[in-house]
Amino acid sequence: MEKCILIADDSPIIRQVLRKTLEEEDTWKVCGEAADGRQAIEKAQRLKPDVVVLDLSMPVMNGLEAARQLRRLFPSLPVVMFTMFDTPELADEALSAGISAVVSKFEPGSLIGEIHSLSRCDSKFRFIASIVSPAGDSEGLKTHAH
Repeated sequence: MEKCILIADDSPIIRQVLRKTLEEEDTWKVCGEAADGRQAIEKAQRLKPDVVVLDLSMPVMNGLEAARQLRRLFPSLPVVMFTMFDTPELADEALSAGISAVVSKFEPGSLIGEIHSLSRCDSKFRFIASIVSPAGDSEGLKTHAH
């Protein structure tokens, strides 16, 4: 049985790359795309996805607010935030908004693993970030579980 994934990101290029990457998995299908948080909520109500992948910074409604509304509408729906912003403060906000995991866009391969974990009902919140120094050098992958 295919898992239906809804992607919400204001960048058409990111949505296209995510669709291609996610659909390489035999059991996953991207059932919809949204360019902002409000569209994500509307499409989630119509499409009933198994997982939602949200960007943080989107027009009309950001990913945190969309996640809060999705949590009210669909309490058990896994929501993954896929973002360039990867601070510990974001992890706290994401957890309180009902987001299941935060994955840095600097670590796109981690998104696949997170969706697999959520598909297996692994409900522990995870924050996956690539810490970048002010000089732009990556200090490596940091994973925090709550």
